[in-house]
Amino acid sequence: MAIIKNKHVTFSLVLLCLIVVSPMAKAQLLNLVNVPLITGVLSCTVNGAPLNGTSTLAFVNAIVQLQCGSQNTVVSETTTNVAGIFMLSTNALSIPAILSGCRLVVPTPRASCNATLPSTGQLVSPLNLVGSLVSGILNIVPIVPAGFVPTN
Repeated sequence: MAIIKNKHVTFSLVLLCLIVVSPMAKAQLLNLVNVPLITGVLSCTVNGAPLNGTSTLAFVNAIVQLQCGSQNTVVSETTTNVAGIFMLSTNALSIPAILSGCRLVVPTPRASCNATLPSTGQLVSPLNLVGSLVSGILNIVPIVPAGFVPTN
């Protein structure tokens, strides 16, 4: 009977250890699975922003690039949809690295959506963090353009 008693005690101790360690493991997983999600909307205007109080066309099929580092390396790229909306993500960099060393660039000429707009230059924007959404073990980190500026 003593052997059976020891098995129950051993099993109980192992179970207790798993219960204690489980929340710590889950907390560590939450810190490891950050998913940056960069989203925005481009309008067919000089700076890509909608004009206040007026209806503006969407900048459709514009290429949007996430460029990082001093060499402006393209880390991720997408194309706007029919509403001018873009969404891209990368797990290649940490959130602080994206916010401090990356920018959004729209190399598509603005004249491609409106002939009266410049046919040269790009739209460039730094990035802003707007919060965090936790979904299971994923921490979705929404990042948006701070404001596009045209370049020559």
